[in-house]
Amino acid sequence: MKRAILMTGDRPTGQMHLGHYVGSLKNRFAMQKDYRCFFMIADYQALTTHSDRSSDLEGYIREMVLDYLAAGFDPERSVCFLQSQVPQLAELTAIFGNLVTLPRLMRNPTIKQEIEEMGVNKRPTFGFVGYPVSQAADIVLFRPECVPMGEDQRPHMELAQEVAARFNGIYGEVFPIPEGVYGERMVGTDGRRKMSKSYGNAISLTDAPEVVEAKVGGMVTDPGRVRRSVPGRPELCSVFAYYRAFAAEQEDAVAADCRAAAVGCTDCKAGLAGVLNTFLEPFQERRAEFEKQPGLVRDILNLGGSTARIEGQRTLEQVKEVMGLRYESLLG
Repeated sequence: MKRAILMTGDRPTGQMHLGHYVGSLKNRFAMQKDYRCFFMIADYQALTTHSDRSSDLEGYIREMVLDYLAAGFDPERSVCFLQSQVPQLAELTAIFGNLVTLPRLMRNPTIKQEIEEMGVNKRPTFGFVGYPVSQAADIVLFRPECVPMGEDQRPHMELAQEVAARFNGIYGEVFPIPEGVYGERMVGTDGRRKMSKSYGNAISLTDAPEVVEAKVGGMVTDPGRVRRSVPGRPELCSVFAYYRAFAAEQEDAVAADCRAAAVGCTDCKAGLAGVLNTFLEPFQERRAEFEKQPGLVRDILNLGGSTARIEGQRTLEQVKEVMGLRYESLLG
């Protein structure tokens, strides 16, 4: 029986972190046995914020593939490829660009937030404002039923669904309407925003134990707990959120000790650092083994790019057929 298709991806803009793992990696790689999976590294989309640092992308891409492997990506089951390897994505983006209005793009809350927080509000580029259209093409080209992603990506998923439905309504049924599978949103070490490289509040999957300890040691806890003897409110503490995500078996005990002021924030942080280092150790050991295999990343991307181009071309041919863009009387 034909397996359902899963598609998702990431921008290669730096080290992957715990937020990536909780928000998407954990879900997507667990689904490989049940879905035919396409994992895209969106190098062109990375240019929307890193166009002046494009020479960094090659290194970021290599590191991302190694992170994928260590987190559970199976190249025997699934496809990993670069956005730039699949020209059909750019063609579909050009088509979809005529189905989305500029006001609709500017209503996207993720775009509005990123424009403000990343300091591009005065001079946003065409590529930055329009990247959700590109992302819609990325999502639907392979006609997936399922798209694992972080909760913050929900507005992009909704736009992709709208565009696919609009295309089908105008020209004919080509695209299934994909469903998002949303992972947990991981708060950053500053306790105020989601974990992100851009905000400098991330714990990377490759951080050494002492780095993890330092980052956890600087985390924000319950602002009302000004002394060791003051009972805490774990629901307001970012440290507790990490226990919930990475040591659920300890969640009740940690919460009870916090509320009873039985454990201070410093000791609680030390315990969390131990939990995170225990979690990261086998990941980093697997990653180190993959690093020893020369040519592994190249082979994965070359094979993945070839497979993705074949699948993308099949979809694009159907798109052009229903749109009347084959021009057979002109081109033969």
